[in-house]
Amino acid sequence: MGHWWYRNIIEPGKLPMLLALLSFVTSFLVTRMITRMIRAGKGPFKNVTPGGMHVHHVVPGVILVIIGGFGAVGSGRYGFGALLSAVVFGLGAGLVLDEFALILHLDDVYWSEQGRKSVEIVVLTAALVALVLGGFLPFGVNDLTSEERQSRGLVAMNAATNFFLALIALWKGKARTALIGILIPFVALIGAVRLARPDSPYARKFYAKRPRARAKAGLRAFHHDRRWAGPRRRIQDFIGGAPNPSPPPVNRESDHRH
Repeated sequence: MGHWWYRNIIEPGKLPMLLALLSFVTSFLVTRMITRMIRAGKGPFKNVTPGGMHVHHVVPGVILVIIGGFGAVGSGRYGFGALLSAVVFGLGAGLVLDEFALILHLDDVYWSEQGRKSVEIVVLTAALVALVLGGFLPFGVNDLTSEERQSRGLVAMNAATNFFLALIALWKGKARTALIGILIPFVALIGAVRLARPDSPYARKFYAKRPRARAKAGLRAFHHDRRWAGPRRRIQDFIGGAPNPSPPPVNRESDHRH
């Protein structure tokens, strides 16, 4: 373990990245805990509303990201400054991505269905950084033996191929499969060879004159969504909290009669 730690974390200068990942995950989890307490009306925490304006935590997050980013650029990969900048950057990134859906929609959708995107992007970001730290991307280690060079070269080639397959899966409208496929072998391959989703750019280009393929793709997408929507929502609710229930639709014709 000590040899792996030195060869894959210390020597290639990945300790700041590790600290950034830990502070990123901690920032997100603590923020979600606090926001869920505020939502439930428990604890001493309250929304920050100076002058009646709700200041979202993405604001201090952006400030911390700027401080940590410029600090990291100025301090390099080694030394106390680099470690401190990495921690500051991770804290800020956790705050920013926790409100990713707000930035995407330019609306306060934190506790809505659209707010689930924030949880997805945080999990993906943490997984990608962990992949780099785990040595799946073979860059930054010096003085490799011939066996290590061959092994790491194969890993790099496999990673490039997998990334290409993930792009095809993304073209077919399978964003989650593509993102997971970057991390897990063969997942991207499955997404690349199977039918595209009916609303994807691939389907619009290649299924326009193939009604049977278009109908089959729509049926498969329907069954897939019905099978996996429940488990995915339960995981997201466990991590980030369940969104507020959608209000019932307003019957304007009934209101007009009254």
